[in-house]
Amino acid sequence: MNPYSRSPGSRRGLSNWLPNWLPGVLLATLLLGAASPPLAADEIRVAVASNFRQAMAAAAQRFEEDSGHEVALIPGSTGKHYAQIRNGAPYDAFFAADADKPRRLEEERRIVPGSRFTYAIGQLVLWSVDPDLVDPAGKVLKSDRFRHLAIANPGLAPYGAAARSVLQALGLWDALTPKLVRGEDIGQAFQFVFSGNAELGFVARSQLEALGREFAGSSWQPPQALYPPIEQQAVLLRDSPAGRAFITFMQGEDVRAIVRAYGYDSP
Repeated sequence: MNPYSRSPGSRRGLSNWLPNWLPGVLLATLLLGAASPPLAADEIRVAVASNFRQAMAAAAQRFEEDSGHEVALIPGSTGKHYAQIRNGAPYDAFFAADADKPRRLEEERRIVPGSRFTYAIGQLVLWSVDPDLVDPAGKVLKSDRFRHLAIANPGLAPYGAAARSVLQALGLWDALTPKLVRGEDIGQAFQFVFSGNAELGFVARSQLEALGREFAGSSWQPPQALYPPIEQQAVLLRDSPAGRAFITFMQGEDVRAIVRAYGYDSP
């Protein structure tokens, strides 16, 4: 007779027919499952323009707290990041200092379709640590009161290209070229001025006004008519749930508030 066909009233239940070792194995499996750690959170690698480094760090921290994912930030010049991405750099997302490089990557079909968006609009400022050097109209550029003028590399950094546009619009590019100290990105240009290696320089407004903490010194903000708008765009390079969640998060109102707090205009 088949032992599994015994009636419910039988004194011999199903457990009597199981191997003696099986209950122990089942118990061990359950205990191991309970003790196993949860799956590790995903890490996303984000190439970010140097000017947006601090604001991105604040946004990434909030995203990590909300999502459990981890964000690794790789700051640098937009031109350099673009070249690295074309050469296969393993970035998941790219937050550029302009709209041109993300647009090119979209045209080259190197991004997740539909992921390109504007996350911030930057402003250019002529700045000096000397409180008496830069006048409210920027006339110091036409004077002989400085030996070095710092700018980001116009060929790599959008803020450098914007600085060149300002000087060209003022008719000063050729005259001031011998005085230029070029940083690889806007972060280096800022350091040249901050350290005193250049008496003044073109920096990002966000570097001076992060969270309302204005640096000492003097400054002039060139009219927008003197240079193209610095529209900063981002793209998703590798499709993943964590990457999509991050891109969605970066378009939310909480991040727009962070963008404004760090001295940018929000889109």
